[in-house]
Amino acid sequence: MMNRRGLIRAVSARYALAGRQLKTKILDEFTANTGYGRKYAIAVLRKPPSATAPKARRRRRHTYPSSLIEVLVLAWRTCECICSKRFKPFLPEMARQLEAFGHVRLTGEERGLLARMSTSTIDRLLKPFRDAARPRGKSTTRPGPGLRRFIPVCTFAERSPTQPGTLEIDLVAHCGEKSIGDYAVTLNTVDLATFWSECIVPANRGQHAVLAAIQKIRARLPFPLRAIDSDNDSSFINGILFRYCQQEKIGFTRSRPYKKNDQAHVEERPALRGKAGGGLRSLRERRGASPQ
Repeated sequence: MMNRRGLIRAVSARYALAGRQLKTKILDEFTANTGYGRKYAIAVLRKPPSATAPKARRRRRHTYPSSLIEVLVLAWRTCECICSKRFKPFLPEMARQLEAFGHVRLTGEERGLLARMSTSTIDRLLKPFRDAARPRGKSTTRPGPGLRRFIPVCTFAERSPTQPGTLEIDLVAHCGEKSIGDYAVTLNTVDLATFWSECIVPANRGQHAVLAAIQKIRARLPFPLRAIDSDNDSSFINGILFRYCQQEKIGFTRSRPYKKNDQAHVEERPALRGKAGGGLRSLRERRGASPQ
């Protein structure tokens, strides 16, 4: 970087006084030597960096030792990983209780640090542990072909069916963080009016296998299938399922890309993944209604 800064300062003076044709030659030579893009090279030559080296950024001294962070994490997990705003008022008392039962040992200075710790500091110190506790799954959704323009988009605000039979469908890959090798795939469906849920394991993610799974779910439903709503996965957005819905007079809509709220009912139910049916029965039990 020091060599580049020196070159910039040396070339910028000639570049400022040169004519149009000479500037083009200077730019060609400058970009070849530095590897800069042409627009960026023009910008740095017009405003070259100063000769003095930038000041080294002063690093903040660590206030909280690693032993105190371990106490913080233990108290946070004891409180079932609640948010920092709820956790902060109870942090001194939790530390005293953990110390009383012999789980930790604290000095007077460490107790004072815990008592003065702000919510933003708690969030900053707990961030790596929160991220480790909530690993992100691997997305296996692949965009469908140009057929998407023939399938209307339906947002979460437009979905309020009064009759059962409108299903949100989604494929869940049980592959963990890497989609390498063999893994199971579950087709999840949730009815928007009754929250009846059906899950099935297709043979694979292929178009024919997914259509066969949808047909099996349709046969198991206690009400007629009126419409389906999927994401933009090519397992759903394809000619096979599109023609099937047209022939069977089934409505077919899709969500917006990267908008999981459009399929909130099926996305918010991790407990259903890998389990079969019974959603309507559990809904009736929650509402206190007798099954019919």
